[in-house]
Amino acid sequence: MELGIYTFVENTPIDGGSKPQHPSKRLDQLMEEIELADELGLDVFAIGEHHREEYVSSSPSTLLAAAAARTKNIKLSSAVTVLGSEDPVRVYQQFSTIDLLSKGRAEIMVGRGSFVESFPLFGYDLQDYGELFMEKLQLLMELRESEVISWEGKHRPSIDNRGVYPRPYQDKIPVWRAVGGTPKSAYEAGAMGMPMAIAIIEGQPAQFKQMVDTHKRGAADYDQPEQRVSINSHGFIADTTQEAADIAFPAFKTQMDKIGKERGWPPMTRQQFDASITLKGANVVGSPQDVIDKIMYQHEIFGHDRFLLQMSVGSVPHDKLLRSIELFAKEVAPAVREKLGKEKVQTDA
Repeated sequence: MELGIYTFVENTPIDGGSKPQHPSKRLDQLMEEIELADELGLDVFAIGEHHREEYVSSSPSTLLAAAAARTKNIKLSSAVTVLGSEDPVRVYQQFSTIDLLSKGRAEIMVGRGSFVESFPLFGYDLQDYGELFMEKLQLLMELRESEVISWEGKHRPSIDNRGVYPRPYQDKIPVWRAVGGTPKSAYEAGAMGMPMAIAIIEGQPAQFKQMVDTHKRGAADYDQPEQRVSINSHGFIADTTQEAADIAFPAFKTQMDKIGKERGWPPMTRQQFDASITLKGANVVGSPQDVIDKIMYQHEIFGHDRFLLQMSVGSVPHDKLLRSIELFAKEVAPAVREKLGKEKVQTDA
């Protein structure tokens, strides 16, 4: 299993403060986080796209390009690229450039997005939300296949026999589709032969088993090979369960209450949070052993190939975040890889 981190580069007040950090300082910290993840041998670092004041990630490709120049081994992905409000040609060019800078470590994770600010910002009609995504996804996938392309759609100007450059270092940049809880999206990903990332941020993970089954069915119905699956979760790691919960809860509450106020949700309580970090809950918060146990529990459900952890759901102190990355890489990752290696040997035997 590949293990890694994703972030939206949250920049909210820390520990009850009144103001967030300067965005420049937060980006300095981000680079330090990515460098540490690379140095300690994690497999993936992914940056998502948001266009809101509490995030510093409206341009993931820029941040990933900076990371490409400062890392050696870690895969660098978006998480997600909100494709419905992007130009697929520019997305392809940007990530091909990251791929060249990183010598073949770029990936693209596309999705519809959990927020919609980018659509009016870039002049798109939200009534076209679904159509925009599928049309642009089809174009992006064609761009992977052909250097010179002719294309015509409804929402983007046509392309008449034009070359798209640069081409990537890899033969083809991996493109993952991120989904929430919509089976139709999982089926489409399988039917298009795309690996799928499931964002599990509430409820019980077992409820999402149908998404993996639907993804497999879509691939089988369209004669596609079975594709990889990633589980993407909110979480945090500290030396003890109590410490992890005490550090993570204020940050989680700050961010989730802000979103909840906009969407009509009640404020998050500590009781709700504590329930969510139990073995069968959605949030992966706890000691290294807690996190190992939860990853293995979920692997029994999904059989997934990748696990990504969002450690900053709201801002936490930078030194605590670096410690969380260290524990993930030094204690959680080796144990999970060893357990899954033994399982594979037993299965093969």
